[in-house]
Amino acid sequence: MKRAFKFFLNKVPRPFLIKISYWVSPIIAFLYNGDRYTDPIDGKSYRSFLPYGYENQRENVLAPGTLSLERHRLLWLYLVQTDFFSKELKLLHFAPEQAFYKRFKVQKNLDYTTTDIESPLATVKADICALPFENDQYDVILCNHVLEHIPDDHKAMRELYRVMKPGGWGIFQIPLEMNRLTSFQDDSITDPKKRAEIFGQYDHVRVYGMDYFDKLRAVGFEVDQVLLQNKLTSEQIQRYGLNPHEILPLCRKPITS
Repeated sequence: MKRAFKFFLNKVPRPFLIKISYWVSPIIAFLYNGDRYTDPIDGKSYRSFLPYGYENQRENVLAPGTLSLERHRLLWLYLVQTDFFSKELKLLHFAPEQAFYKRFKVQKNLDYTTTDIESPLATVKADICALPFENDQYDVILCNHVLEHIPDDHKAMRELYRVMKPGGWGIFQIPLEMNRLTSFQDDSITDPKKRAEIFGQYDHVRVYGMDYFDKLRAVGFEVDQVLLQNKLTSEQIQRYGLNPHEILPLCRKPITS
């Protein structure tokens, strides 16, 4: 039974997984109940997390209850250290993750807008390269694991900058190869299997290197490379199932822009 759930979670496309997660995740959470690992998003503990990954499966990364991955739990731990849950903020959330959606939606301090082309959780169906929003609208923008799907990421970054308020901030996570200096993109590679082999997933169009942060700066953002794990103990990193080296790209729009 448990092996079947593992196979199911790794083979089902994530948009479909979102739709069925309301009834699937409670069953999986019950099967994995324990006290070795904790998901900080809902506070529940498990004997292990589940494996997950398209081309290269990662062990012990998918929390059974919220279906959060390492990057989601890392972002949550960052957000709870800010005024995100207390200050009145206008929030734009791209490709809203199931782990966050219901929690952000009920936050009375958040004026919450979700957007995506395909996600069933998006209230505004939109192309990130041509957003239907006015300039300088949002205090906070979350756009995580989206840009690696966008052929013209520079245009998308310009749109993110345009709709962010001066003084606003955002987190724009991507799959980052820290040993790679320059991002790689080849639009002539169209075969899904070849894309998965080279880019890590069939629907990715590039592999990001450390020049990603300069790409964001080029459109006007001030960028900090936040390694939140430096504030955590090794025991916390293990218990929360985090990638100890993952960087949070914190982007700010200057007030003088």
